[in-house]
Amino acid sequence: MSVKETLLTTIEKKIDTYMQLVQTMYDNPEIGNEEFETMKLLVDYLDSVGFQTTSGYVVPTGFLGEYDTGKAGPTIAVMCEYDALPEIGHGCGHNLIAGIGVATGEAVKEIIDHFGGKLLVVGTPAEENFGGKVSMAEAGVFDQVDAALMVHPGSQNGVGKRTTALNPIKFEFFGKNAHGCQPELGASALDAAVMSYLQINLLRQFAAPHTYIHGVIKDGGAAANVIPSYASLEYYFRAPMMGYAKEITEKAVRAVDGVCLANNVTFKTSVYECPYEDTIINYKLADLLTEKYTELGLTDIQPVDEVATDSSDVGAVSYRCPTIQGHIKICGPEVGAHTREMAAATISPAGKNGLIKAAQGLSLAILELLENPETLAEIKAEFEETMMNL
Repeated sequence: MSVKETLLTTIEKKIDTYMQLVQTMYDNPEIGNEEFETMKLLVDYLDSVGFQTTSGYVVPTGFLGEYDTGKAGPTIAVMCEYDALPEIGHGCGHNLIAGIGVATGEAVKEIIDHFGGKLLVVGTPAEENFGGKVSMAEAGVFDQVDAALMVHPGSQNGVGKRTTALNPIKFEFFGKNAHGCQPELGASALDAAVMSYLQINLLRQFAAPHTYIHGVIKDGGAAANVIPSYASLEYYFRAPMMGYAKEITEKAVRAVDGVCLANNVTFKTSVYECPYEDTIINYKLADLLTEKYTELGLTDIQPVDEVATDSSDVGAVSYRCPTIQGHIKICGPEVGAHTREMAAATISPAGKNGLIKAAQGLSLAILELLENPETLAEIKAEFEETMMNL
């Protein structure tokens, strides 16, 4: 059996095992930073198939599965996500991402000794809010990685997309309590929050294209007859690059400062979730995954989506090494992300087929990197040039 055949058949032969992992995660969803049982499930499996594993890697629910050939060669990382969403479970399909990552890792492990190098299966938790990849990137996990790969399920086959930088800011307002019938004795934190909400929304008209400003009133008081002494807003400021997201944030802070002066209250700001960098596209990696998807018979493969409309912690990895987050179709366009219908699609026949094709596509792409050092050299050269021009 050829190396390529080994990759493809390993995934096909063990698909029921991988889908059982996906089903178990579906049945037992855990939100970000609470994925302890999921971490154990995946680590136990990787340990059973010959990876050297570390639990609680960098963050409490992160993990590392490592296979080192002991011979010179590239270091390739396959990333797994596995956090769920409150109430709707795996509506973003992260259970399937984990299945794809484990399947890819096991397949590549079967053939990497022929070439040399090191294979990492990296468990990156809490993508939805707390950025496991950000923590790992900051800890240097990807500094010596030659390429990092993953595939996300959805309604299209694709080879990557830009994502927005995300700056999550909390505004807290501090006034003075008073009886509702004696408002002159108080200072309303809620009034300041409401006026700030309106003023921040007005910034949208003057923001550059593909910039998003959205927030909520998190706290506004407890009783109608009490002037609130405390209120808060939570905002996401998104933009194509972090520099501009912070520029918009500063405009919002200046607006809030004026509002608070007018209302005789004070305020403070804080970063209440993990900021996410935008995603650096590596077009040679995208071309490589396109080629492998085509070999596998996939059609309607979407090119890189250049318009960023959401955010992901994979951006932090893309600033450290050549990175790709491809997409695999498991449902029709009528199924939206972050829905129970998307969660159900992960355990459907389409989800099963998606796992096979995504893992095979990633495995064949990694094989190309192992077999042809010049391909990897071109990918790394593009990364270095891109970083120099930022």
